[in-house]
Amino acid sequence: MAEMRIDILTLFPGTVDAVLHESILGRAARKGILDIRCWQIRDYTENRQCQVDDYPYGGGFGCVMMAQPLKACLDAATAGSGDLRRRVIYLSPQGRPFTQATARRLRQDYDQLVLVCGHYEGVDERFIEACVDEEISLGDFVLTGGEIAAMAVADAVCRLVPGVLSDPQCYIGESHWDGLLEYPQYTRPETWEGRAVPEVLLNGDHEKVGRWRRLRQFERTRDKRPDLFRAFEPATDEDRALLKELRRAEKKKRLTDPVTCRPAGEEDLPCLLQIREEARRSLARHGVDQWQGTYPAEEDFRREIAAGECFLVLHGGETAAFFTLSVNPEPGYDGIRDGRWSEPPSYAVLRHAAVAAAYRGSGLAEALLRLAEDRTRALGRRSIRTATHRKNKPALRLLRETGYRYRGNADLDTEPGHDPARQCYEKLLKEKKQ
Repeated sequence: MAEMRIDILTLFPGTVDAVLHESILGRAARKGILDIRCWQIRDYTENRQCQVDDYPYGGGFGCVMMAQPLKACLDAATAGSGDLRRRVIYLSPQGRPFTQATARRLRQDYDQLVLVCGHYEGVDERFIEACVDEEISLGDFVLTGGEIAAMAVADAVCRLVPGVLSDPQCYIGESHWDGLLEYPQYTRPETWEGRAVPEVLLNGDHEKVGRWRRLRQFERTRDKRPDLFRAFEPATDEDRALLKELRRAEKKKRLTDPVTCRPAGEEDLPCLLQIREEARRSLARHGVDQWQGTYPAEEDFRREIAAGECFLVLHGGETAAFFTLSVNPEPGYDGIRDGRWSEPPSYAVLRHAAVAAAYRGSGLAEALLRLAEDRTRALGRRSIRTATHRKNKPALRLLRETGYRYRGNADLDTEPGHDPARQCYEKLLKEKKQ
């Protein structure tokens, strides 16, 4: 016996049958997992004209489907189905909206669904009163018949039957399964029309991928379906922590425009110094002894601007961050210990970078690193090296999540009187696919 039986009462059985016996549902039916049957209502009329409708009492436009052929067709569909847990459903714009929760309930509670497709101006109310257990609507709109709705309900329910899909994970992570929308999906090529796959999905760390995807579910639901987001109740500590992170990020600016960069000029010094001060205060609050002296000072910025090494990161025309990128070797890197750099001799140095306070948590830091990597490629360099304080956890996490590898430790004497110890990271750059 099949795991689920679907009987559809319709005036167009050929059309419905053809759709529901193709692709995934068709394969499941051929394996005996599903039993999907379509019944021609006209075959059960009591007159030679096979009439299924008549004019409404009280007048009005159109015709109404008659109760007799519907009831006779229903009796035929249910005859011999034994003690199956059965539900008779009329597809109607007056029904309760169909949701994923409805699909799960129908799959769990019943073995046989009888889906009645109306037409014309509807069906005789007496048939609904006598025979229908439930009315279901696809939404607040009207179709010319119930077939499209019946096929949608059948598809949504049947794909939850064990064996129809290859694995339960095929639907557990999808939109609406737990009240959230699904995370974004990507496939080859890695870069398409200038748009890259998020770096976290390329690194093979399943824990980080899972966390990224869950956070994207929250973001998408918040942005696209705020009604669902308001109703969502987190059931795990992990979800509660992610929601707190998301709410903190909501107070920050969001990336709604392309992020670009350009070389900084002398006129940009006030912006550079302002972002530096915001970063310095943030590091101090977190107990990080980095940028707590004079570095990077105004004269450092002037020198880097003159050398073409300082870049502004722009969002919607607004200065949102900066970074400095140099092809000149960093002397302090030569004293690396507890590890070593990779072999390629040609590299660029990301000397310092900072994001304006208003953009923290917006994803701009990831965009900054991508821009720096693009600049490194344009300079003909095969890797990018950088270093940061061992207590600068946000920077360390960002580097790891975006493909940078820890190479060892070094002392950088840029801030006399402050902790010189830095952790060194490197990323070997692939050729960017067009």
